[in-house]
Amino acid sequence: MNTQNSDVHVQPGTSPLEKFFAVIPAGGVGTRLWPLSRAAAPKFLHDLTGSGSTLIRATYDRLQPISGNRILLVTGDAHRDAVCRQLPELADDDLVLETEPKDSAAAIGLAAAILFTRDPETIMGSFAADQVISPEGKFQDAVREAIYTAATGKIVTIGIKPTHASTGFGYIRRGRALDIEGAPSAHEVVKFVEKPSQDIAEQYLASGDYSWNAGMFVAPVELMLRHLKANEPELHDGLMEIALAWDTPDRVAVKNRVWPTLPKIAIDYAVAEPAADAGDVAMIPADFSWDDVGDFAAIARLSSAKEVKDVKVIGEGARVFTEDSTGIVVTDTKRVIALIGIQDVVVVDTPDALLVTTRAHSQQVKRAVDGLKAQGDMDVL
Repeated sequence: MNTQNSDVHVQPGTSPLEKFFAVIPAGGVGTRLWPLSRAAAPKFLHDLTGSGSTLIRATYDRLQPISGNRILLVTGDAHRDAVCRQLPELADDDLVLETEPKDSAAAIGLAAAILFTRDPETIMGSFAADQVISPEGKFQDAVREAIYTAATGKIVTIGIKPTHASTGFGYIRRGRALDIEGAPSAHEVVKFVEKPSQDIAEQYLASGDYSWNAGMFVAPVELMLRHLKANEPELHDGLMEIALAWDTPDRVAVKNRVWPTLPKIAIDYAVAEPAADAGDVAMIPADFSWDDVGDFAAIARLSSAKEVKDVKVIGEGARVFTEDSTGIVVTDTKRVIALIGIQDVVVVDTPDALLVTTRAHSQQVKRAVDGLKAQGDMDVL
């Protein structure tokens, strides 16, 4: 389906910024950050960088200068109380609770459907709750350009300028520049590509034509839903059924009946990649610092916590002794941790679980979670 030159446009005289509504999907356990991040307390509820603000609070505060209080948050039922404590200003009608995880297409698609039923001219922006970004001014400038670009009838992604040949991120291949008022750096997207091998990542970096895919999407809700309907009609129809009941007394009953039946699929496969093939995707290249805090090596890199003799220590009242050692210690116990003659270590100490690995192996922590799940040790997950 080629929907290029689509009829999605903002009414004359209305600034696209006035039609913008931010969406924060707050899902995912963050299994590579176990045992700190768990199903009951996922990573977005933690202050992982020592900034004094949790990841979800920082995300909300970063978006508010653009969207004001027009922010919709999608998270799991189990996180309602914690989210409400951290974001007390969030309106009940703008808190979307999933009864079970259904992947990003359902979460972002439901947000789009709810916003569409309220105002079909809405331009939505989806920004994950667990990313670390600075400086905020550059991020906000990029989002504003994305909003102006979306108003011309595009699904827009914000591409991050790669700082190294990462094999842990997906990439976006940039095409020709677009001449859009209010968005001088907008380009078309040729295609999205999966996480590459090291050799391919180095080629991407050298070419200068590729950006990291941070999973940020800004788009007219009508266009998002049109592509969702074309590619995943069952998912689209279920989400619309929930959305039509959202602002009525039937909200909970309809959601509880329909949500468990929805297929699981990522937004990239359901919308972004097919839309790129149809010529409906644009990108704003950005050079702000971005990290999805995917493992403990990232926490060590990003944290402003104190160092004790070359070991970064995170945790209030941490009791750590080090000698001839390097690495990171994350603790929420008062247990004494002594490191002697050990390099590049990662120690994560919680009351009921202890992780010891190295920075080089920090991406493999998910294997421990999978193994414990297979053994039936669900109480620590």
